[in-house]
Amino acid sequence: MPTVRFRAMGKTWETEVASGSSLLEAARKCGAPEGDACGGVCACSTCHVYVHQGEDLLTEAEEEEEDILDKAFDVQITSRLGCQAKIEGDGVLEVEISRESLDAFYNEHPNEADPRKAG
Repeated sequence: MPTVRFRAMGKTWETEVASGSSLLEAARKCGAPEGDACGGVCACSTCHVYVHQGEDLLTEAEEEEEDILDKAFDVQITSRLGCQAKIEGDGVLEVEISRESLDAFYNEHPNEADPRKAG
């Protein structure tokens, strides 16, 4: 089974998922704070993540995903939309949740304490 490790704010969330799962589904499974304002239908960029390891385990980005990423903030060569990046092989993926995605998650979940604002 593929293992997905999410990193953000100095924390790590890890889960195993079945092949065919999206990165967004993996984040939901382990409680990682990845945004999804559109519900995961490729209509926004709030599930924007950076894949640091295991990019070869993911489906290729299609034109629709690339068009939405054009509207995202701080896009990098490793940027993907969590709702569109499907896992299609066994191995380990290391994923960093973007600031844009964290902002969206805490806006979407006002009852969740945003640790970036603690202090």
